[in-house]
Amino acid sequence: MKSQLKLTRRQALIAASSVPLGAALAGPALAKAEMMGASSIAHSRVKLGAFEVTTLLAGSRAVGEVQGIFGRNVDAAEFNAVSEANFIPSDQAQFYFTPTVVNTGAELVLFDTGLNANGITAALAAAGYTPDQVDVVVLTHMHGDHIGGLMNEGAATFPNARYVTGAAEYNHWNGTDNERFAGNVRPLAEKMTFLEDGGAVASGITAVAAFGHTPGHMTYMLESEGRQLLLFADTANHYVWSLGYPDWEVRFDMDKAAAAATRRKLLGMLAADKVPFVGYHMPFPALGYVETRDSGFRYVPASYQFKL
Repeated sequence: MKSQLKLTRRQALIAASSVPLGAALAGPALAKAEMMGASSIAHSRVKLGAFEVTTLLAGSRAVGEVQGIFGRNVDAAEFNAVSEANFIPSDQAQFYFTPTVVNTGAELVLFDTGLNANGITAALAAAGYTPDQVDVVVLTHMHGDHIGGLMNEGAATFPNARYVTGAAEYNHWNGTDNERFAGNVRPLAEKMTFLEDGGAVASGITAVAAFGHTPGHMTYMLESEGRQLLLFADTANHYVWSLGYPDWEVRFDMDKAAAAATRRKLLGMLAADKVPFVGYHMPFPALGYVETRDSGFRYVPASYQFKL
């Protein structure tokens, strides 16, 4: 008669613990996957009524010494405390450059052109577009990271496009000796239409003055089938240090008092009406909402609202 050996749970654990470590680890070697590095999406597309709205990541870079840019009128202790409360470092930031393409069904409209031609054409290609398909290029303002992709080695990057910008913005820069404006914008003047506040780019796309960041800085309201979205441009340049605290000074704002007043006005409207927006320098894909917070505001990234 064969004997039967039964181990209690305690005995089994003791037996397992006595196995040499080398024997326990013995077995076939497993290949290790290569480190791939950080990655991000290059474009994001949503529906807005009958429109398709595509944000393009045309560039991104890390910057340091950020209180030399944002919150220049607050002390370091406050700046550091706000940064810590929002889980971001107070000494560096990631900048995003986000042109937007709107397909109205009748025209393909590009808002701003990024830092350079290579960046915007690569971003368009990733989203399935070619430069010659662009029917309209709208310039929210004339800072270099918005007009940098207009020309490619002396030729227009978007050969079939007409161009639209604010009259006040163009007139200001045309009276300066700014080299980027002279090389990228002025050669296209004959193809440009100049808008005032409330002017129409196309059906469903309306200019909304947002002066202060630059003398003629414009935002644009999209409206289709009862839905709205504001292309916010550079009204706020950072989702915490500018949007969250609209009275904090930003180095890039040419008229700091006017820029702060504009931020408060437009952010208040977005929060009250629950209108979504795209911010050129918001964390990519740059689409979100605004809610009130104490005396300021809070950025709420979009989740699945545009899929419903």
